[in-house]
Amino acid sequence: MNAGSPSAGITDARADALASAYERAGYARVAPALLQPAEPFLDLSGEDIRRRMFLTTAPGGGEFCLRPDLTIPVARDYLASPAAGTPANFCYLGPVFRYRAEGNAEFLQLGIESFGRNDRAAADAEMLALALEATTQYGMAKPAIQTGDVALFATLIEALDLAPAWKRRLIKDFNRKTNLAQDLDRLVLGGTNGRPEYQGVLAALAGSDPKGAHAVVTDLLSIAGITAVGGRSVAEIADRFLEQAALGASTRLPKDVRALIERFLTIAGDPDSAAAALRALTSDANIALEPALDVFESRTGFLAARGVDVERIQFSTAFGRGFDYYTGFVFELTDPARTGDPLLAGGRYDGLLTRLGSPSPIAAVGFAAWIERLVIYGGVA
Repeated sequence: MNAGSPSAGITDARADALASAYERAGYARVAPALLQPAEPFLDLSGEDIRRRMFLTTAPGGGEFCLRPDLTIPVARDYLASPAAGTPANFCYLGPVFRYRAEGNAEFLQLGIESFGRNDRAAADAEMLALALEATTQYGMAKPAIQTGDVALFATLIEALDLAPAWKRRLIKDFNRKTNLAQDLDRLVLGGTNGRPEYQGVLAALAGSDPKGAHAVVTDLLSIAGITAVGGRSVAEIADRFLEQAALGASTRLPKDVRALIERFLTIAGDPDSAAAALRALTSDANIALEPALDVFESRTGFLAARGVDVERIQFSTAFGRGFDYYTGFVFELTDPARTGDPLLAGGRYDGLLTRLGSPSPIAAVGFAAWIERLVIYGGVA
């Protein structure tokens, strides 16, 4: 078989050896069902993924899909198990299914998911160290290591004097830099938001008691005979409408605060130099980024203790992975001789399990490896 075009059905001995090594390290090997409810993927990854998923409808009307990745299925199985809420580590190796213009729609994915650990900095470092073992297995001694930390940006935004709705909006914008720039423009200008015909109602609701405003909107919708729109309930529609009211309020962002955000997003380099730049920024602006910055520096220490050369790590405050559920450390490992898609990628996603139904937050971190890309690099075993 041509090593440049590995088949989706390829059984790579190195991948199985890695999964076995992860098992020995305390990660129980699991194999979630191939057929999964579609809603969690659409809710967490957006409707854009619908074009790449293989969907089917059950006789009762429920929408299902062939799993497009394994993180959500592993998380769902964990939440349905007696171990839910307690520390648990899992690894997997199996096919996932996504339509791609080039390449097979079925391909192998190897990965790790770790739930419930409170030693977040140490767990983050362990993920990157184990991911680096995978590149070593495929003959890559020094992959390019790109990292970021969503928690640092979120902490910065939370420290600003902004309406809660704007804080949520800017944090969500982190993975959509064009949207972030546009929203910063709107805040500096103090522009309004929303459809013109709604501005009177939005202005009347802005700043009112949240519960009372929610009751007014739900009553208006009920009087109009609206029960649901686009799959959203009346309560969800009311929440969205009130968020628009908050975003359209006369909130202004001083130009120096925008400059602070932009300065923050330019910080890059190895973790130690980035930490020094972040400390300088917090001192100049009199804004505290702890405890996120403490976790960042602690993680660097744990990485060094695991033998990772931290000077090789390229950290950027602007780096993200494009998924809203990431809440902290994120990373990608790539072939330095090539550009394009990562070989392995992952990070911390403490917000995912509550969105999947957990009654309380559960710490979560993990990564996934694209075996076909690793095979292309290392050749067929």
